[in-house]
Amino acid sequence: MTTPWTVPGLPFTLAPSSEQAWAIAGPTVTAAAAPHSDIFIDPGAGLNAESMLNAATLLGVPPEGDFQFSARVTVEFASTYDAGVLLLWFDERHWGKLCFEFSPDGEPMIVSVVARGVADDANAFVVEGRTVWLRVSRIDHAFAYHASLDGKTWRMIRFFTIDGMTAPAAIGFEAQSPTGDGCAVTFDDLRFTRERLGDLRDGS
Repeated sequence: MTTPWTVPGLPFTLAPSSEQAWAIAGPTVTAAAAPHSDIFIDPGAGLNAESMLNAATLLGVPPEGDFQFSARVTVEFASTYDAGVLLLWFDERHWGKLCFEFSPDGEPMIVSVVARGVADDANAFVVEGRTVWLRVSRIDHAFAYHASLDGKTWRMIRFFTIDGMTAPAAIGFEAQSPTGDGCAVTFDDLRFTRERLGDLRDGS
């Protein structure tokens, strides 16, 4: 059984899907995404990414109640759909991803995916460069996804619930390379606060 990992700044421990995929150096978390790895369940049209549930994850259960969890995410993009992800996880059929992902057009992009049996897929906006801030907030039983170009002003990406879950939600990190031979992802400037998010759309 894997010994839980402690990450400075996070008030809960995390468990890696593979100890070889992850490293922690002070408050910085790094991941090596495996070739042809992803967390995605195709909704069935045959037009999207292949269904896979094999990406590297580092997850833990946060304290009960409202929270805001954010990280600066840097990805060494090489192939389409390479991504660094903040992951919300209930089980293999119920989860949510907030991704900094390499688009088919070769552009870094903010993407969100929520699975309720199968996955959806929604693009937000293009980012110049290979670094962005991502944030997951819990507000009562709902979750909000935000992204930021400077770690200060936040743009809402998604607000949603995943109903019917009795197990607690886990949160953490994921690294993926669905079409490629792997990529490196760095998560730093990690922040976790029990403060309730007051407004979804005012940039805070």
